Amino acid sequence: MDSKKYVAYVGSYTHGTSKGVKVYDVDVENGILTERSEVKVSNASHTAVSKNYKYLYAIEDEGVAVFRRDENGDLHRINSVDIDGMRGCFLATDVDGKYLYVAGYHDGKVTVVHTHQDGRLGSLMDGVFHSGLGSVAERNFRPHVNCVRPTPDNKYLCAVDNGIDQIKVYRINKRTNKLELVDIVRCPRESGPRIIRFSRDGRFAYVLFELSNEIKVYSYDGSGKQPEFELLQSVSTLYKENDPDAIHSAASGLALAPDSKHLYCTTAGENTVSMFEIDQESGLLTKKFTLPISGDYPKDIVIFPDNQHIAVANHASNTITTFKVDYDKNIIVMNSKPLNVDQPNSIHIWAVPDEPAAPSETELQNK
Repeated sequence: MDSKKYVAYVGSYTHGTSKGVKVYDVDVENGILTERSEVKVSNASHTAVSKNYKYLYAIEDEGVAVFRRDENGDLHRINSVDIDGMRGCFLATDVDGKYLYVAGYHDGKVTVVHTHQDGRLGSLMDGVFHSGLGSVAERNFRPHVNCVRPTPDNKYLCAVDNGIDQIKVYRINKRTNKLELVDIVRCPRESGPRIIRFSRDGRFAYVLFELSNEIKVYSYDGSGKQPEFELLQSVSTLYKENDPDAIHSAASGLALAPDSKHLYCTTAGENTVSMFEIDQESGLLTKKFTLPISGDYPKDIVIFPDNQHIAVANHASNTITTFKVDYDKNIIVMNSKPLNVDQPNSIHIWAVPDEPAAPSETELQNK
């Protein structure tokens, strides 16, 4: 049994009773979350952890905030930076731990922030605005960067643009600290790409499409001078494929299980979770189930470290629901009462750092 201590962080909007980021103790064996503390972060819609697990980054209205994680996983604010744009929606760190990437849904911007070794957020290294026209009037025909994620080899940054149905691929120039556009993965019109995740071995990319309610599987090869993405498969996230009511559904959350053998996604409107088995050689997906999550508008999903439990953040019903996964019967069983959280938007589970960082000078000055 894994002896590590794990903590869950739930980022939420703060228009109601939530203050920002809630911290939960994680009972891995039983799949239970117990609230322990909460830190104030204005509209903390997404969080990310540093590569050494010592620091937590959170979206906030003013830009991005960073917190030191102590031996219990509790959070202590260090500093924050303005990203010179509208509030971001997604965060990702690079493999080297030098940069923090911010996706801007509202202004279609990709921002690169320098991260210091002592945890402080530094200056803005770069900021790139997307351009182009979308095809759906409800999205105002303009760019909406919904997700940013570096390729596992750390050569490129993928910026998923929900508004113009594209994934822009940037080279990370370590000498100039700038992003250089090198490729564009053009997705079907009105498909609404939302999130990209890579297989643990880096050979495959899984892209969740919000409007077409599907996952597309791509092979990825970064060994040459240019990145190469090749479409291999498209699978529906819906319980009923070709359902006329699917127009009211929106694929929303995507998570890769720690065992790398299963991929989970949530679909709002239909309010379901789907599990797919991953073929380790081909990367292709086989759907095992699509089942209700006992909540309204699931925005995010996380798989527990034991691969046996999942938790879903339900934005509209203001709840987190947890389930035991039965891989033999391909079902999920709710294993505790829903947790009440006002407008949850993201949920992550991370191990506490083996050697927590000491308080930085900035943090001490802020006390």
